[in-house]
Amino acid sequence: MAGLVDLAQELNIGIIGAGYAGMAAAVALAEKGIPVTLFESAMQLGGRARGVVHQNTQLDNGQHLLLGCYQDTLRLIEQVGGNIEADFLRLPLQLDLHGHFALRAPRLPAPFHLIIALLRVQGLTLRERISAAGFMLRLRRADFLLKNIPLPPGEGRGEGATDITVSALLARHGQSENLASKLWEPLCIAALNTPVHMASAQVLLNVLKDALNQKRADSDMLLPRIDFTALFPARAEKYVKKRGGHVLTSCGVESLLPHEHGMEIITKRGSLYFSHVICATPPKAAARLLRPMTELSPVVAQIDALQHQPIYTLYLQYPEQVKLPHAMLGLYQRYSQWLFDKGQIAGQHGLIASVISAEGLHQNLHHVELAEKVIAELRAEFGITDTPRWYKVIAEKRATFACTPDLPRPDQQTPLPRLLLAGDYTKGDYPATLEGAVRSGLHCATSILHATTWGKAP
Repeated sequence: MAGLVDLAQELNIGIIGAGYAGMAAAVALAEKGIPVTLFESAMQLGGRARGVVHQNTQLDNGQHLLLGCYQDTLRLIEQVGGNIEADFLRLPLQLDLHGHFALRAPRLPAPFHLIIALLRVQGLTLRERISAAGFMLRLRRADFLLKNIPLPPGEGRGEGATDITVSALLARHGQSENLASKLWEPLCIAALNTPVHMASAQVLLNVLKDALNQKRADSDMLLPRIDFTALFPARAEKYVKKRGGHVLTSCGVESLLPHEHGMEIITKRGSLYFSHVICATPPKAAARLLRPMTELSPVVAQIDALQHQPIYTLYLQYPEQVKLPHAMLGLYQRYSQWLFDKGQIAGQHGLIASVISAEGLHQNLHHVELAEKVIAELRAEFGITDTPRWYKVIAEKRATFACTPDLPRPDQQTPLPRLLLAGDYTKGDYPATLEGAVRSGLHCATSILHATTWGKAP
């Protein structure tokens, strides 16, 4: 106990950004009794996964879902007082492209639940179903590692390359265009928010391995019944404050100043000195803070080189009697990719969320034009003739980084020992997901604790 008390006295951590990455780091440090102070430029916690209010209706900045394999995120939600079964609508793995494709996993042990689902899927020929099931079995035998999957004779990945695009992987393993467009492309877009012709095959395989190859429940889809600020960041704030920490909202950080034995955070309210700082802001903001420090030029160059992909979420408030056939389903070759019936999920009857991930033609439309397109799709697909009372388009134009093959991502530990980076864009096996953000924050917290405990920090 004395050692832990001494460690708490030695450390004083400043965390810039109160999204899922920053809050995860704060909770992990607060759990050990380490003083933390969070700086958030916005009035609300959560970053790009935050609750918003429109027309007196609680929404999210973007409609997200979690997978059962997001173990760190789910554990932290429970740690700060959440209840997974109450906070989420849990659905077994299903992929429904209305009228064109339907996959539903039976309640069997993994990976048999997926193999059986692929063999029974609607919307594919028997040959395509066997091809998809065989492909999954080959991936499993290779432990979902590209290096273990033999290439066709005469093919190579290129000098120094260890990764390929998802579309190249599918072509090399005989996945037909119909099969790719109905199964693998929707999965890739949902997981990586990157088109298949650009997306990293290895990162997609990392997600598939965790979701489809361990426990059946790992592939469950968890749709939140409450907004994403309430789900974790707001609870984490109470957890941190109860353990002596501080959370400062509407308090943006203007600059960072390194010292021999710590870091200084400078805001309009004044300056504070910390033993360590975790920068858990989006990439653009992180680059702005790091750019003045010449030692960090290579890190800034990596951040600047990242490409980004958008996510558009369109909320439509219909009369309360309007509902979809399922709580969540997709559309095939429409503007809308995924639809969420918030009435079935969260009791917000008549509220439908349409999600459009990654780049596409929708970016060229004005919001009113996009709303008209989606309203027309809902009328054509489901016979919804009612007029929405209101709609709201939320366009995150830099929602995620483009998860491309062999992408150099900045390490959590910067060349300055007292400065670390957290965020879904930092080095890791996962794409830009909530789980990726949480893992990065936990990695920063663990690194600080480990280095200080063993006397490695200067």
